[in-house]
Amino acid sequence: MQSPFPGMDPWLELYWRGVHASLIIRIQDQLQPQLPESLVARPEEDVLIDTGDGPPALVRPDVEVAEGRLGESRGLGSTLAPPVAVAEPTLVHVPEEEIVRYIEIIDLSSGGRVVSAIELLSPSNKVPGRARDAYLSKQRDFLAAGVNLVEIDLVRRGDWVLSLDEGILRAHQRTPYMACVFRATQPGLRALYFIGLRQPLPRIAIPLRPQDRDVALDLQAAVSEAYERGRYDRTDYRLPLDPPLPAEDATWAAEIVRKAGRLH
Repeated sequence: MQSPFPGMDPWLELYWRGVHASLIIRIQDQLQPQLPESLVARPEEDVLIDTGDGPPALVRPDVEVAEGRLGESRGLGSTLAPPVAVAEPTLVHVPEEEIVRYIEIIDLSSGGRVVSAIELLSPSNKVPGRARDAYLSKQRDFLAAGVNLVEIDLVRRGDWVLSLDEGILRAHQRTPYMACVFRATQPGLRALYFIGLRQPLPRIAIPLRPQDRDVALDLQAAVSEAYERGRYDRTDYRLPLDPPLPAEDATWAAEIVRKAGRLH
């Protein structure tokens, strides 16, 4: 079932970790068939290690262990495996970790050079702290290396982190959601997409190498598919939003939800 909203559903922010992971795959699937033969879109995954001493470190794990629901593991059926005999451990606190996901477009003909990076912002990227500092450091690295950078901000929580000074924009230009495109061939320019709460999400241009045509990313299609695949039609639209919508938008959103019969 589709979202009742014409564009971004603000309640998706309540489930952003799962939505974010789904959108990364949806974006990759959209871009892959549009790319020239020598380019590939690959989802990348870093782990942000916050030790509390100095800047956080972004590392890539060699092995990831995923946890499934009880009964889905091989040979377990619907019962727990018997406990095994182990020595008594000493419990210690470990550094906080956060999974950081994004998409890179890689040029296989040049040994895997990164051509473009697509960052789908999360609240942790925008809230003051070590995760935000790590994101801004990575952002600077992309720009300095001449990598095209596409930043997509579909969360209302947090501060400005896009790759241009917020003061350049006038107050009336600010919208709840935005996308910012940096082209390595035009370092003094940014292509901005202003996205209102009540409008469909746009198709945005993804730059590649100078000799390539841009490819298109249909944000609305990606979000709509993530909504349907994740069964977010079961969302409890009575849950409060953080931050709350402005009064006029809150009234509008409540009416949208009511007409769609989603107030269970």
